[in-house]
Amino acid sequence: MHEREITAPVALTLPDGRLNPDAVGWTRTPLVRTDGIGRGLLGRGRNKRWEYWAVTTPTHVVALVTSDIDYAGVHGIWLLDRRTGETISHDALALGLPRVALPGTLGEGPVRTRTRQVRIAIDEVDGGTRLRAVGARVRVDVVAHRPPGHESLGVVVPWSDRLFQYTVKDVARPASGTVVVDGVPHAVPTGESWAVLDHGRGRWPYDVAWCWGAGSGRTDGRVIGVQVGGRWTDGTGSTENALVVDGRLTKISEELTWSYDTADWMAPWRVTGETVDLTFEPFHLKESVTDLAVFASVTHQCFGTWHGRVRERSGAWVRVADVVGWAEDVHNRW
Repeated sequence: MHEREITAPVALTLPDGRLNPDAVGWTRTPLVRTDGIGRGLLGRGRNKRWEYWAVTTPTHVVALVTSDIDYAGVHGIWLLDRRTGETISHDALALGLPRVALPGTLGEGPVRTRTRQVRIAIDEVDGGTRLRAVGARVRVDVVAHRPPGHESLGVVVPWSDRLFQYTVKDVARPASGTVVVDGVPHAVPTGESWAVLDHGRGRWPYDVAWCWGAGSGRTDGRVIGVQVGGRWTDGTGSTENALVVDGRLTKISEELTWSYDTADWMAPWRVTGETVDLTFEPFHLKESVTDLAVFASVTHQCFGTWHGRVRERSGAWVRVADVVGWAEDVHNRW
């Protein structure tokens, strides 16, 4: 399919709150302004804003989420000890008017969540993004570095002029810092740790399902970032698929085929297309079910390693081996 690359700043919404047609496309750097989401009466109840960060290290996986889904705030800290398989979850659901600070546009203000269970602070700093979080058993202080020239995938997905989503998937950000578990500090070692951002601003259908996969690591001496998605973008003319090699992004403009066993989530997953041939091998399954009538979510998120190959923009195939990340199947009513 043909997807238009956007190379200049553009507003996601028109003055009346509807989707700006000029914003539909993809970017290599964040260029879409999203200050109109959550303002005015148009789309009330459908506005969704969030920041999700995941950090992989040789010993741990840590994920932070802070969000405003228009009638609630959903926040959390999740940690996996890769050596023992132990997991720790600190979750907070704030119904009504959520007390969360999220910038209108990516990078233009701090992110703050403060509840009894979870405190999260995300700030842009020189050369990257600082991620801090505090829960009863877990403390996080990590910098997701942004090397010069590093590119990320931004995509506007249009369901209609009233329902649409802007997402930034930023993979293979080098990470360093410390994660403290039950008072014991664990290093996030430079060169072996990676951060991934899922930034979202938009207005969603009530009932939606998606697949998402991401991975970061090194293969053959090159820094590899894998970003693949599906289901929620099908038929929209937009995809959220890309390969990042040493910070340079190749947009993958095709709807990929996802194959996995819902009776055995730990079996290998396959993601394939004309330019993608990837296998994902899980080492941990995270399952979560939430049903609060108006809000419900079923998530199967596997953590593991990506293997295979992806064709970059030069036409050459890039080998992917032992790239750590995740693949997920999610169904939301929200």
